[in-house]
Amino acid sequence: MRALKACLVPRAGFVRQMLSARLVIPAAVVIVVGGGLAAAEEPATQPEAQPHSAQISGWIEQLAAEQFAQREAATRSLAAAGRAAIAPLQEAIGRGDLEVSSRAVEIMREMLAGEDTDLAAVAERALESLAEGPDAAVAGMSEATLDFHTLGLAEAAREKLELLGAIITEGFLPSGQRGMHVLLNATWTGKSEDLRLLARLRRVSQVGLHGVPLDDASLAVLGRLRGLEQLQLYGTGASDVALTALAEKLPNTKIDVRKGGKLGVAGQSVIGPCVITHVQDGSAAAQAGIQIGDIVLRIDGEPVANFESLTDLVGRRGPHEKIELDIERGGAIPGGEPQRFKRMVELGGWE
Repeated sequence: MRALKACLVPRAGFVRQMLSARLVIPAAVVIVVGGGLAAAEEPATQPEAQPHSAQISGWIEQLAAEQFAQREAATRSLAAAGRAAIAPLQEAIGRGDLEVSSRAVEIMREMLAGEDTDLAAVAERALESLAEGPDAAVAGMSEATLDFHTLGLAEAAREKLELLGAIITEGFLPSGQRGMHVLLNATWTGKSEDLRLLARLRRVSQVGLHGVPLDDASLAVLGRLRGLEQLQLYGTGASDVALTALAEKLPNTKIDVRKGGKLGVAGQSVIGPCVITHVQDGSAAAQAGIQIGDIVLRIDGEPVANFESLTDLVGRRGPHEKIELDIERGGAIPGGEPQRFKRMVELGGWE
């Protein structure tokens, strides 16, 4: 009790010094000599000063300290430093110290899980960069951190993607795998950074981007869709270098890249010849008079062995390019001779 009074009651000498110096005491603070603290009001909390670079560098050095307590204190300080610590942490990770790297990734994980959405976005981009880096151990830790984080964000990501115009359905692929199908086309209103939401979805088996421009950073995000079975990139304008890098990251994914021209027909994928089984209403094929049952023999003089060959040849062309089709059509009379003719078609675009 004496110790408590000592904390609450100013010494008489100290009070006399204050009075003799005629110091002004705020009215909200009432000090009663000998009777304890009758009332007190805390001063307004001042915003914490941002740590300067020397402090951050010192904390980073302490991540590798011999004392566990020092490492823990440095970890907490860097986590509290927020955005100012991210770039120095990324630089420190490149030094090759596994203790520093693992703690740096853990610090970013805390930032990722915090309530500051702006800070979380910066931390997420930093982890994505580390997941694509050359250090396999750091890349593995970063990717595992991102995967764990996205598990709890899948439902929110789907809702936001659909609000931005994504078409999301459940279905089967030719392999028999059931999963989520995501299509981004003309209804898509999102930005490049919104594609990160795709990595938060679970059980995505097919993604189609039809007429959605992609830069190299966007393709790097798509490279995190490890379980993907099919990826359609139609008219995205992606560079060959970026597409090659994407194919290396997704070796088990069938990536269908097309320049953007669309004929608007369907057929058997592998079995030849190239028999048209469906013509989309209003498509370039429909406008050119192509019918179900027609067989496409050549495109601009190149032989078409099957429907897959047709999609490859058409995929090399862009919207509004013209191609010449050699078509065979069964005779009007059963057993009659088939007709062979040419059709000039102006390709549409993927939406």
